[in-house]
Amino acid sequence: MALEIELKFLLAAEPERLAENGIIRILTTQRIEQTYLAIDETQEVRVRRIVDAATGEVTHTHTFKNGNGLSREEIEYGITAGIYGQLTEGRGLVPLTKDRITAEWNGRKVEIDRYDQIRLTVLEAEFDSLEAATAFAPPDWFGKDISSERQYSNKKVWRDLQNRGR
Repeated sequence: MALEIELKFLLAAEPERLAENGIIRILTTQRIEQTYLAIDETQEVRVRRIVDAATGEVTHTHTFKNGNGLSREEIEYGITAGIYGQLTEGRGLVPLTKDRITAEWNGRKVEIDRYDQIRLTVLEAEFDSLEAATAFAPPDWFGKDISSERQYSNKKVWRDLQNRGR
């Protein structure tokens, strides 16, 4: 199982403005629909429908994550549109939708998620080790570090969406 080590920040600036000012270079933009199939305190199973904004190419993924906080175990692989449909259709679940901008900053890849259902933009930076993550000094424009704040987790936001619809 691969280890995902990431820091998350509450980004206040518009990604397009950061690109215009030469702070980041936008590489790709994707439209993501994300639905959780199972969640508990430490584990989650989710599926995604991902549309590349430039090409229109549609892919689907199935992901299992274990753990909380800065470092989590993760398994992710591609699935067919048919499998995605079987897992999501007819369940009455509201997908979490967001635009994901993958950008480069100072030679580092960062991902910026801008959510539709809530006013929230999050920047994620991944690391090869816990030591690298804890030693990282983010620039001020990254915003507040929300890595350990559960109210900003995707699964918490998704749960709130399901409760809103009932």
